[in-house]
Amino acid sequence: MSLRKLKIILEMIKFEHSIFALPFAFMGAVLGNIVVENAWPTWREIFWVTVAMVGARSAAMSLNRLIDRYIDAKNPRTANRAIPAGLISVAEVVVFIVASFAVLFFAAFQLNALAVKLLPLAVFVLILYSYTKRFTWLCHFVLGVAIGFGPLGGWVATTGQVDFTGLLLFLSVMFWTAGFDIIYACQDFEFDRREGLYSMPSRFGIANALLVARACHVITFVGLLSLYVTANLSVWFLIGVLISGAILVYEHTLVKPTDLSKLDVAFFNMNGILSMVMFTFTMIDLVIT
Repeated sequence: MSLRKLKIILEMIKFEHSIFALPFAFMGAVLGNIVVENAWPTWREIFWVTVAMVGARSAAMSLNRLIDRYIDAKNPRTANRAIPAGLISVAEVVVFIVASFAVLFFAAFQLNALAVKLLPLAVFVLILYSYTKRFTWLCHFVLGVAIGFGPLGGWVATTGQVDFTGLLLFLSVMFWTAGFDIIYACQDFEFDRREGLYSMPSRFGIANALLVARACHVITFVGLLSLYVTANLSVWFLIGVLISGAILVYEHTLVKPTDLSKLDVAFFNMNGILSMVMFTFTMIDLVIT
């Protein structure tokens, strides 16, 4: 595969949007080892967590673009994506997907036995998500599970176990993801209804969908507060949670049922900032205390 084609694929999967999930994966890896082992993870563990996350996200996004190529071709918003636009072939995307999954599997085998045992479940959810919009409006929550496996995977990678605190982090990220994905789906409300696709906005309307998104983000905020208590963290983590809560509130002021003009800012900017805020204040907490 040429460098030009690789660049097209990386643009297709929005590689820069790794900022959503990667900081939470690092947060899971570092916080998990501190909570469970009272020690920092090794640089080797952090390296393989990074490799696993890059492999998982690359495989998942490429698979989603491949499976949705016919839907994307019909939607004016997505018709210029690489596959429907003919910029790259199906065969080339399949090769990239196989390579990405191979990277994920290899990285998991460098970590621990539990990481390897959980691989089939993670891969199943990654594949399942791309089909869910065809049969259930709960598709946003399946994506939430897939993204939530990032921090939980980081936790497992450095601790070799799943515990209540790790699950709190997983659930917080799951509902955060579901909430912002519901917001994102509002822009395809009319297209999804016309094509018989399932989403929260197409099933319940934009106004009701935004209410569900708000509820999801309330759960996220409560989950992060619970993590603060359960993991016995300091005021620095709490400050990060409060700032993140304010970001979520602001995000929801940007999107209204009758005005989606600021949806991109609400979706991309606010959630990227939130992810970095939570990681940064977690690290400040753990370094200082």
